[in-house]
Amino acid sequence: MPTEKEVYEAHADQYERLVRREDYQNNLLAAIEDYCPLNEGLDVVELGAGTGRLTCLLAPRVRSIRAYDTSAHMLAVAEASLREMGLSNCQTGLADHRQVPVADKSADLVISGWSFCYLAVWGGADWQSALQDGLDEIQRILRPGGMVILVESLGTGTEKPRPPEHLKEYFDWLTGAGFERGWTRTDYRFESLEEAVELSTFFFGEEMGHQVREKNWVILPECTGIWWKSG
Repeated sequence: MPTEKEVYEAHADQYERLVRREDYQNNLLAAIEDYCPLNEGLDVVELGAGTGRLTCLLAPRVRSIRAYDTSAHMLAVAEASLREMGLSNCQTGLADHRQVPVADKSADLVISGWSFCYLAVWGGADWQSALQDGLDEIQRILRPGGMVILVESLGTGTEKPRPPEHLKEYFDWLTGAGFERGWTRTDYRFESLEEAVELSTFFFGEEMGHQVREKNWVILPECTGIWWKSG
């Protein structure tokens, strides 16, 4: 099993195979729209776009989306997906969450999926400062009345929210920073048990892979949290 950093640096294709199986119920887009209705007048900035999971959901519904990530390897997959969809309102680029090459007050929505948390996870002793720097950059980008949405895991292999231990302090920080939280189910549906074991082991580890096999989980339950805050 590669580390998360290794996945983002060198395993984009396998990661994309996994996320294409996620949210087979199509709950996530509806949950996002509960907090920020999407329309053709919205300009969106996405941080930590990865292979374009959120980008491809949002792009057909908004005026523009500028999607950034620190991994060119991941963005190449996103760019291929966007070309396949025939979309012309998308721009991608390399950028850290704390230094995004866009103008002040140029986005109606800033969104980050399963990514903003890494400022804390990889931030070492200064993780709180790293998060604040990221939030300050978001506030710089947002137009008055804009919205920031952070999408994060609330547990894989569980039918009710069970926040991962290593993210609990980060979630507490978001609450202290004024974010509100909702959640939805984004279960994975695999084509076979063997695929379920392979891909769950690849990203979530051996223990999850064994659990998937023991429970015959072709459908792997997952809870996803949505934190939102007005700019």
